[in-house]
Amino acid sequence: MTDGNAGTVKSVETMFAVVDVLRERDGARVTAIADELDLSKSAVHKHLSTLRNHRFAVKEGDEYRLGLGFFGYGSYVRTRYDVFRKAKPLIRELADETGEMVWLIAEENGMGMYLFGDGGSLDVNVDSLVGTWRHLHLNSGGKAILSRFPEDRVAEIVERHGLPRRTDATITDLDELLAELETVRDRGYALNRAEDMAGIHAVGVPIMHRDRVQGALSIAGAANRLTEDRIHDEYADRLLTAVNDLELNLTYR
Repeated sequence: MTDGNAGTVKSVETMFAVVDVLRERDGARVTAIADELDLSKSAVHKHLSTLRNHRFAVKEGDEYRLGLGFFGYGSYVRTRYDVFRKAKPLIRELADETGEMVWLIAEENGMGMYLFGDGGSLDVNVDSLVGTWRHLHLNSGGKAILSRFPEDRVAEIVERHGLPRRTDATITDLDELLAELETVRDRGYALNRAEDMAGIHAVGVPIMHRDRVQGALSIAGAANRLTEDRIHDEYADRLLTAVNDLELNLTYR
């Protein structure tokens, strides 16, 4: 479930809805946006004109797309995270060593966002995921973060955002999720057994600093390479060591 619109400004809600459509469609015409949002074309045009005036949208022919105005704000927000600045070289090192994808995910308002990633030796466009939101129960980094929260906060997040299913392996029951989080706390790392994307396994470790969760690092790859045995015997220890180094770096920077 998502938050309702009580106490919000309707025109601003509409503006963000227009922005969401432009991102999801990678650009759209006024008529398409109006049809999707059940708005008049004149209302959509006013919002798009406002976005253009502030460099948050550009017009190419009959289509509008998001503008570079968003880039400056996104870069500013990301660089405010110490964990992003400190983790970047470590992520690249892990990706080079393993040849697999390595991700940094952070939590905000009960959702996870990919802050940075490296595709290793794989032909993967990691930029397509950076800056996107994910439900925390779907991936190893998200579950690693949830494992450091008290049960009442986990339940609150589930109440707010739900446990949507992405694959047949996705956890969709709160009690099952809480039981798995207990296992994660005991061993120090979380697994993703094709729960977000079919055929992809991952292992994630929470990043702690001053008794607060700063995010999580994860290694992800094809299930035939990242078998559970290999994760337990090799990747988990390497990731735990990397996160320990990162936590020391955050503490004694």
